[in-house]
Order: sequence, then structure tokens, then C-alpha cells
Amino acid sequence: MTDDSTAGSLTSDTDPLADGYRGDPGVRADWDSRYADRQQLWSGRPNGALVVEVAGLTPGRVLDVGCGEGADAVWLARGGWDVTALEVSGVALERAAGHARDAGTTVRWVHAALTEAGLPPASFDLVSAQYPALLRTPDAAAERALLSVVAPGGVLLLVHHAGMDTRPTDESGFDPADYVWPSMVAALLDDDWVVEVDEQRPRVAPDGGAGAHHTDDVVLRARRLR
Repeated sequence: MTDDSTAGSLTSDTDPLADGYRGDPGVRADWDSRYADRQQLWSGRPNGALVVEVAGLTPGRVLDVGCGEGADAVWLARGGWDVTALEVSGVALERAAGHARDAGTTVRWVHAALTEAGLPPASFDLVSAQYPALLRTPDAAAERALLSVVAPGGVLLLVHHAGMDTRPTDESGFDPADYVWPSMVAALLDDDWVVEVDEQRPRVAPDGGAGAHHTDDVVLRARRLR
């Protein structure tokens, strides 16, 4: 189900940085620094909500938004999905590409911010965004970008840490008001969509890795009708 119209926006599965980064250099530098500080930032296992929600779906084309070190992308590829994985950190993408090679799987890597990636509209059967750090803008660019790339009949799966959106700004400078949360995406869904899941549930958390202390997820799963 490869669409040649994506060729100008995607890298090869062997060199994730071949076509240069598209996005804010400051955001890339920040995430590169976070990944470089640790040999492995995440657990290396697929996110629990993804595993649960994908069960029963017929594999097709999937976009993994904010793929990190590639655990979800590799797991999806092993399950028969045609995977495109997007990430702002070049450090993370190099690790992800290595994990995919080790697993013998093929993944298309996109080194870009979601809003700058130039992905073709309505082209993915599943768009998975697991705990994404999507920056909020007045025009809801990131939210609209998530929705725009889902194909008719396809599914958007957005998972985030419960309660994060109401936290005050902390000592590190993290301000929840700067980021996109599932409720903001849900608010944009119109009659072209049907919400299949919109709930808070206990998190199926893999051992180890940053974020393992979060105990509950907010899960939004919506299907595009047309």
C-alpha cells in the first residue's frame, strides 16, 4: 500500500537523516539534548495502550507521531503494518533506525515536526500519537495536522498522561498550556468522525524509562468516516 506521492517527504529506512530536519531548530536541539543525556530514554517496549487499541485492527499504513527510540514503530512493523515514523530528535531517530535494523524490519523515517513534515493528507489507516509533545498554537496547527492525515475509515489514537494538562508550571519551566492535549483534539472532531474511546484508565506501563511513574492514561480513539 505504498504511495509514491510521499517520496519527497520521507527518508529511507537505512538513513533517517538523509533529507535534513524540517522544523524549529530549537525544539530539535532540546530533544537531542534530552536523548543524549541517557543511553536509553524509554523502556524499549511498545506502549501498553497502543498494544490494547491496535488489537483487532487490520494492518495498513500507520503514522507513529513522536516515535522516539522506535519501540512502537518496530512493534507495528513486526505486526504487518506499513510504518512511517516521525520524530524531531535526530539522536532518537538514529537509535530507532538501529533497533529496526536489528529487528529486521523496514520503517520510513521522517525527521520533522508534525506541522512541517509535508505528509500527504488522508493517507494513513492509523495515526498513533503516544504521549506526544506537540506544541500548541492559536490556529490549532498540530491538532489539525493529526486529523488531516487520517484516511477515511482510518483511526486516530491519541494517548497521554492523565492530569498533566491541569498541572501548574513547574520548576523546569514546563507549562501545560504550551502543549496539545487529547481534549483539544476531541473538540475539533465533527460529523466526519465517530469517537470509539474517550476515557481515563490505569496505564499499562512498561518497566523502566522516563515517564514510568505516570499511573493513568487518557485515551482518545476516533474513526474518520469520510
